[in-house]
Amino acid sequence: MFISLSGMPGFRSSHPRLLGDIGGTNARLGWQAEEGAEIAHILVLPCAAHAGLVDVLEAYLRQAGLSGPACAALGMALPVSGDQVTMTNHHWQFSIAQVREQLGLQRLLVLNDFSALALALPHLPASSLLAIGPVCEPAQPAPIGLIGPGTGLGVSGLMPLPGSGRWLPLAGEGGHVSLSASTPEEFAVVEQLQRRYGHASAERAVSGAGLLDLYQLLSQLRGGQSMVLRTPAQVLEQALLEERGLASDALEMFCGFLGSVAGNLALTLGARGGIYVGGGIVPRFKERFARSSFRARFEAKGRYRSYLQGIPTWLIDAPVSPALLGASLALDV
Repeated sequence: MFISLSGMPGFRSSHPRLLGDIGGTNARLGWQAEEGAEIAHILVLPCAAHAGLVDVLEAYLRQAGLSGPACAALGMALPVSGDQVTMTNHHWQFSIAQVREQLGLQRLLVLNDFSALALALPHLPASSLLAIGPVCEPAQPAPIGLIGPGTGLGVSGLMPLPGSGRWLPLAGEGGHVSLSASTPEEFAVVEQLQRRYGHASAERAVSGAGLLDLYQLLSQLRGGQSMVLRTPAQVLEQALLEERGLASDALEMFCGFLGSVAGNLALTLGARGGIYVGGGIVPRFKERFARSSFRARFEAKGRYRSYLQGIPTWLIDAPVSPALLGASLALDV
């Protein structure tokens, strides 16, 4: 999939467009009335409250008072290969062709949610980015990396085609790479994750469910004397109330693991254009994240420390999901 950032003439899908950024927990939906128009009528609907994809899209159209989209583009938390689709961290399954027919769409594009977000990265204003670590200039043109914890752990990137203004978004499943440890306590946690799940992937620690697992496993390793917290939101809330304590330690381990995985991504892609941190979790504690071990762990790659020190890292902190813009751009191929 190639996207022009310079208005290259080519195919343009018709409008209006229904746009979506759909994860395992929430569906963020918006509407673009015509080419170049702002994305409007943005609503966030819980996935668990709807039986399937068509149900949530129809609910959105009713609540927004809209009808008759010509096209739709949906960034979704899943690998896309063929017509039959199954979400990774939610129970929805569907046929793309059947959804298109049920909604009366001329065209329905389903792509990975982090591929959609990646497409929006070159368009993000400075006000939507928070530098984490030293402020350094990204190399241009150079690959860009994207990682973000939410219900799962999304990973993507952009590969430049030099001199063309075009980018190739990556659609992989990098959140499921094996998790590596850097401290004795992390090694013990990874061992317990392996026993619990069979495979200790990065997503098992760096996600909403992962934060809760980190808290519970640290409690077990330290003797089990801790407050009973049953949801990721409770762990995060408690961590932000305390500078020291089990929840705070779990959040710090979360940030350290995220830094290690992000550093691996930067090395793998040669992402001298920068690494962006997205997803729905980290912006909730951005000040704490900025002073966490994330950046130190990002750089802690032995002989390649100096290489990583020259790569900027940013937290995406946008009021509206940029993946909606990315989904619209994907329709313009």
